[in-house]
Order: sequence, then C-alpha cells, then structure tokens
Amino acid sequence: MDTVEKYKRYVNTSFVKSIEPVVVERAAGAEIFAADGRTYLDCFAGIAVVNAGHVHPRVAEAAKAQIDRLIHAASYIYYVPTTADLAETLAKITPGALQKTFFCNSGAEAIEGALRMAKVATGKREVISLQMAFHGRTYATLSVTGNMARKTRGGPYMSGVAFAPAPYCYRCPLKLEPSSCGLACADAVEDVIRTQTSGDVAAFVVEPVMGEGGLIPLPQGYLGRVKQILERAGILLLVDEVQTGFGRTGKMFAIEHHEGIEPDILALAKGIADGFPLGAFIAPEAIADCFQPGEHLSTFGGNPVSCAAALANIEVLQGEGIVQHAAEMGQWALPALRKLQERFPLIGDVRGQGLMLGIELVKNRQTKEPAAAEAVHVRTLCREAGILIGVGGQFGNVLRLQPPLVITQEQLSHALQAIEHALEACR
Repeated sequence: MDTVEKYKRYVNTSFVKSIEPVVVERAAGAEIFAADGRTYLDCFAGIAVVNAGHVHPRVAEAAKAQIDRLIHAASYIYYVPTTADLAETLAKITPGALQKTFFCNSGAEAIEGALRMAKVATGKREVISLQMAFHGRTYATLSVTGNMARKTRGGPYMSGVAFAPAPYCYRCPLKLEPSSCGLACADAVEDVIRTQTSGDVAAFVVEPVMGEGGLIPLPQGYLGRVKQILERAGILLLVDEVQTGFGRTGKMFAIEHHEGIEPDILALAKGIADGFPLGAFIAPEAIADCFQPGEHLSTFGGNPVSCAAALANIEVLQGEGIVQHAAEMGQWALPALRKLQERFPLIGDVRGQGLMLGIELVKNRQTKEPAAAEAVHVRTLCREAGILIGVGGQFGNVLRLQPPLVITQEQLSHALQAIEHALEACR
C-alpha cells in the first residue's frame, strides 16, 4: 500500500477538497523532491513556514544536537535552558517593550492564549477583529475570524466579538476610493466600539498583512489611526504575526513597516522555527505577569528541540541576510507581476510585501467577479510545470506566492514564467 492509499484509508482529509498529488520524499532550500523523481520549486513554503528554506543545515544541526541532550521536560514545570534562551532572544528582536514570552505549539494556540491574556490584563471581556480576518481554527480563534467558509457548521461562537471593516482597498467594504477615503476604514473602528460593543473591549486583533483573507497589506497610516482610537478607549493592540513574522515581508516582523506602532501583545508561529512546531505570544512584563497560578499552561509549549531550532533559525535569518533578500525579491517581483496584470485581464489586483505576494483573479475587471475556478486551474497548471503555489482569499480567487525566503531571483523568475504560461492557457 503506497502513501496515497494510506492517506485515503487512514488519514482524515474530509475537510479539504483535495490533496495536491505530490508525495514529498525530501526537500532542501526552495525545492521539494517527490517520490516519483520529480523536483518542484516550492513557492508556498508549507503555508509560509520554512522561511529559512527546507532543512537548513544549521537549523537541522541545532535540532539534532538538542535531541541528544533533551527532548522534553515540561518547560513550565522545570527550567529548560533552550526555552530561556529563546525567550531572551525574542525579547531582544521584537519591537517596543515586549519582554516575556509564553510558548505553545501553533498559531491558533498563540492567538487563543493572547486573547485570554488581554482579557485578564484589562479586566475586560470583548474583542474587536476585522472582517475577512483569519486567526486559527480553535474555538476562540474562529470566533474572531471574519470568514463564513472557515466557520461553517461550528457555531455558535464566542460572544463579545465585533468586526470592523477590512482595509481591503481593491474591494472597499465602504465603497470608497483609496485616493480620497481618508482611511475611513480606520475611523470605522471607533464606530464599531460605540455601536457593536458594550464598551468592555479588551483587545483589537489584527494581521499586518491579511494572509488567508487574500494577502492584503494594511494601508500606511491605518494602524496609526487605529492605535489612537484604541489608546483613548483603553484597548490593547494584539498583532497577529503568525504568518507575517520572521522575515516574510522583508522585515523581521511586519509591524515594523508601520513606523511608531508598538504592539501590546505579539503572536508568533509558522516561520519561528523553520518547520518545527512552535507558537508564542510575547508582551511587556506588566501585561505578561497578569496570569495567576493555574490560569494557563502548555504541556509541550517551549519544547527544547523546537526552541533550539528556533534559535538557530533566527541566527540564520539575521546572519545570512535572508530578511533583506526577501525585501529585495519582493521589490523585484511586484513590478514583474504588475506587468503580467497589464497583459492579462484575468488579473484584477497584485499586492503584497516582501515574499508574501497575492495575485487576485477576476472574471471581469469592472464587476470584479471572483475567478475561483480559474485560480485553481492556474495552480494545477503550475504544479504540472513543477511550481507549487497556493490559492486563498475570501473568495478562493487569490494566487499565493509565499516561497522560502532563500529562493533565488532565477528561481522566482521561473515561477513567474510558469504563472504566465498558465494564464495564457486560461485565455
């Protein structure tokens, strides 16, 4: 019985339409080597996870060395050196006064714990999120996710959640134009507080680039305006960097693109350990120390092997110029994608930061009718050409380019050529 047949019989996959027909045998850098002998250029990075590349030697060596010393000891029962070292490193590299980290196992856990921390720290019980946001698939994270498709058949969800309009300039929910709107979507947060809450709001949770929502960067000035509103109301800013963190957008953290904005709580996962499972949320000491004994814990959180991998991963990202490389690749790719947009009416919008790039496909540029089937077809054609990309967005019509940050310009150019040929086939 081969791997595909074992998946069909024994792995629960009913929640996905299909699995890409690639049996991954091994991987290195930006390439995946399949069991059938084919080589694929990976432009999805395990959903934006292996930022330093598949099986980076320094990360792998650090994990192997840690395995020989200690695999698990319960990092909240005993003192574990690698856990402490990673917490110290995160305090040094994250923006502002963020200092104390809680470690968990995934992005959803990080957001779930951060939401609880915000409520305990403020003594308040409500949360504001954004329409189209995605924050995870656990109960609280789905409650603050603004996407019906992700929430179907799981309700009712957590009470006390309000949603502000997404700053989605291509499809402005307020029917305004970016050149003249005056950041009305940011001002709308104040209206949401007044009209959708009881004034008992603990936190506003936001992604600097809305990932699953369609790779939508927040407009410049948006967070500055929102932060003023939050401070007047005594609301914490909870920044979700699960997908954007660790160099993905051309900065170590995407919040750094928004000058002068410091999160009250920062949630991390995905790219933190280059493929090893690890999540975290970090806050200033005064907020972090709000938990009382028994209020929070994680059996596997701060796992020594994952923490050792994360420490090596951060050293690689900082020491090998990978974050700057991601910025440069994004600066090269965006104009190239916009040239494709000029040629293909199927492309309605191109956007992104660093190597977090989205290509939104539409059937008609005037009506902006989503071209979801075409997006899936382009992904299929790219895979057949040896290029792996993602598809997402609120309407399932956004091509996602989120490769390992070590991808070369030559490799990225090859990926764009495959997308071009696939678009030609869709004419």
